This record gives sequence, structure tokens and C-alpha cells, in this order.
Amino acid sequence: MEVPEGLCFTEDHEWLKVEDGVGTIGITNFAQEELGDIVFVELPELEEEFAQHDNFGVIESVKAVSDLYLPVSGEICAINEDLLDSPELVNEDPYGEGWIVKVKLSDEAELEELMNTEEYREFLKEEA
Repeated sequence: MEVPEGLCFTEDHEWLKVEDGVGTIGITNFAQEELGDIVFVELPELEEEFAQHDNFGVIESVKAVSDLYLPVSGEICAINEDLLDSPELVNEDPYGEGWIVKVKLSDEAELEELMNTEEYREFLKEEA
């Protein structure tokens, strides 16, 4: 199971990569495999603000509809508009071209509540 180094993870299978106070967020390889073929991603508005764990969108596959939860509090500063026409990018490249939103972090201390790569790998083993 692909789990890249240097990311933070949630128990809801979202990932977060922080650079210069901005977090890029997507769903993990595990999540996209569980969902199956992604057919739609509902994105939030730019500059919309969310608290940690708030629902910020929806991802729909041929199997299910799942809510997306923000791993950290902040303001949406970018959305992946490519997903509007090509939601399958989440399946094809969940940690790259399939990113969902970018958020300007409002409290970096919240990062301590997230799992690192090794902790997430252990979490996946327990889930199996």
C-alpha cells in the first residue's frame, strides 16, 4: 500500500502536506481504492473558512458518496479545478494531480493531532 513519507494523515484517510503555512489536502491511496472509480468531487469556495474536522466537500464514486473533512483549521486558498472535469485524477494520482484543496493554516499546533507516515501505516494494518 502506497503511503508517502513526509505527509500527515487523518483517521478519515485524508492526507496533508504543509509548505510555508499552506496545506495541500487530498484523500489517501487506501481511501480511493476503497471508494472505487471516482465520478464527482464537490469543492468548497475559495476563501471559505473551516475549523479542524469540518466537512469541506463530498467525493462520489460508483460505490458510495463520502464526506471530506479538513485535517486542520484554515482558509481555502486553492481548489483543484481539474477535478471538476476529471475526477478520476483522484484514483490515478491521489498524492499528486489528484489533490483536492489547499488551505492557509490558522493553527499549526493542530498538526500534532495528525498521524505521521509510520503511524498511518500502523493504523492501516489495524483497519485490515
